[in-house]
Amino acid sequence: MLAQERRQIIIDLINKHRVVKVQDLMATFNVSIETVRRDLDFLESQGYLRKVYGGAVLSKRLADEPSYSAREVANLEEKRQIGIKCAELVEDGETLIIDLGTTTLEVAKNLKDKRNLTIITNAINIALELINIKDFRVFFAGGRLRYGDLSCSGFLTEDFLRQFNVDKAIIGVGGITLEDGISDYHVDESGTRRVMIEQSNKVIAVADYSKFGVKAFTKVCDLEDIDVLVTDWNVDEHLLKKYKKVINTVLTCEKP
Repeated sequence: MLAQERRQIIIDLINKHRVVKVQDLMATFNVSIETVRRDLDFLESQGYLRKVYGGAVLSKRLADEPSYSAREVANLEEKRQIGIKCAELVEDGETLIIDLGTTTLEVAKNLKDKRNLTIITNAINIALELINIKDFRVFFAGGRLRYGDLSCSGFLTEDFLRQFNVDKAIIGVGGITLEDGISDYHVDESGTRRVMIEQSNKVIAVADYSKFGVKAFTKVCDLEDIDVLVTDWNVDEHLLKKYKKVINTVLTCEKP
């Protein structure tokens, strides 16, 4: 196959799925890692994609976030394993704030064996996931409901969150870089996340590999504001060593 044909297929794949993995491309085309990297370098130079560790993500405007339905199926296995790993950090009897997001939803799904949790969330799907657990107390942080994500953010949500002090906040990530910390695509959601961080004794951020190297529209916080970062096996170990110099604990879930 000619390089031009191979690169067109990569363009089609990333437009459809918004993310591609180096290992998958090597298997698809039966080529070396060097060949895939050259293809990704070329396509990045042409503006089709942005390289991240272990693959590439669709090149997009800083304010342009994929729809919730698209995010829900992207990197699903990685998110599931992050959810399992992160849930291990929660102890019986704790109070939690759980942020909206597809990865934080996976964390919520893995809390059902815990006892006597108090959970505050601004995401309807997370509240519905946990409301039927007998000894859980679930508080919903209301406000303006955003279409698609079915979540609340903004000053009404923030005023509600300020009424509580919690053991841990579990927050999602739009993008994460060493230089700029954690960012997001929505101004209101970024402000709400900052309040979650302020009201928590410990902050846990969950991010799959596609979020690394991405700088979204609005800054949420510096890396120093995060106590624990939970990610997946696709992130380069040399990069994680750099994050470990700034964040107290960086955990990587294992590939199933």
